[in-house]
Amino acid sequence: MNVPDNEGMQERVREAGSEERAEAPEAEADGDTEARAGEEAPAQEAATRDSRAEASRAEDEARDAGVPADAADGRTPISELEAERDRLRDQHLRLAADFDNFRKRTEDRLRQRWNRAQADLVARFLEPLDDLRRVTALEPESTASVDAIVEGVDLVERKFFRALEEAGVEVVDPEGEGFDPNTMEAMMRVSAESEDDDDTVASVFQRGYTLKGILIRPARVSVFKAD
Repeated sequence: MNVPDNEGMQERVREAGSEERAEAPEAEADGDTEARAGEEAPAQEAATRDSRAEASRAEDEARDAGVPADAADGRTPISELEAERDRLRDQHLRLAADFDNFRKRTEDRLRQRWNRAQADLVARFLEPLDDLRRVTALEPESTASVDAIVEGVDLVERKFFRALEEAGVEVVDPEGEGFDPNTMEAMMRVSAESEDDDDTVASVFQRGYTLKGILIRPARVSVFKAD
């Protein structure tokens, strides 16, 4: 009958216990690592979200400020900014030169229109002026009668007034009308015989003229005033 080797069995038991104790710390270490990884994962995700949110806010602020995206990230080189500055300066100089040329052309065009309007007005008076020169050229000792001279002067006057009307000039001759300080100038007061004549024009010393609503010269008049 064989007797069990107690010493061998005890040795094997000690080896098994050592292996179990060695495996237990490794298992515990693995568990701690997994636990720490599980705890760190949400923190890393939160940090990533915060970083993305911060980058998004920086882009929004740069866009609101009108800064290009590259410039907001600091990736735009100074040479590109200088080139943009030079381009904008050249554009400004071209616009300023174009505006100056436009202003000069406009002023020259207005000057030409004004000169042409004056020439047209003068041309209207040339024919009456020729008639007036013919009348004044008559010799007193000639056979021309006084009635013929007066008739010639009347003709010249009618031509002058026709030219003024064609140019848009209106005569202000307000005798018997109410006094208007906008188109009349009172030279003297005349006692009114009745209250109905108060502030009416008694007589016209010099007629006034307006050109398309613009007062050229006020009519100089005397005005009735009730005592």
